[in-house]
Amino acid sequence: MTELFIALQSVSMLEAVSVLFGLAYVILAARENIWCWPAALIGTGTAVILFWDVSLLMESALHVYYLGMAIYGWWHWGRGGPAHQPLEISRWGFKQHAVTLVLVALLTLTAGYLLSENTSAALPFADSFTTFSAVITTWMVARKILENWLYWIVIDSVSVWLYLERGLVLYAALYLLYTLIAIAGYRLWRQHYLSTADA
Repeated sequence: MTELFIALQSVSMLEAVSVLFGLAYVILAARENIWCWPAALIGTGTAVILFWDVSLLMESALHVYYLGMAIYGWWHWGRGGPAHQPLEISRWGFKQHAVTLVLVALLTLTAGYLLSENTSAALPFADSFTTFSAVITTWMVARKILENWLYWIVIDSVSVWLYLERGLVLYAALYLLYTLIAIAGYRLWRQHYLSTADA
């Protein structure tokens, strides 16, 4: 408990802002609230700088991508449905998931190897896994694919360990909370999907 208190005292303002807006994004996304995307813009913009400073190079690059996806998601949720109507939740089949998992594995192994051989990146394989998984899963959120939440449960769990290893205690706590929100998000989205499918 004392170690946690000391670690929390060392949290920077940048990390605190990033965490608060990141949390707002996930809670709003779980509730299908389009304002999740402006929150994502602020949270990811600060995270780009934060992760670069602690040598998580792939995490920093990932948050640059998140900036673009925040803009895309905001537009797509509002006008991405038929006749520019708000987007509805949909599901992927087995083939789409299988292709996604193979792609993540290949990208993780390739990037992890290249980072370990050519950079000072910390934990290159775990960093690459969370990065490439999150790239695809964020696109799934922007497209309102129901199973995105199942992917996030795995990604967020690995991220908790990754951030603890790099001393980002507040981010580790955030991703533990994200894991719980992802479980709730899946239940909420599934309930909404089934209710509209039965209608």
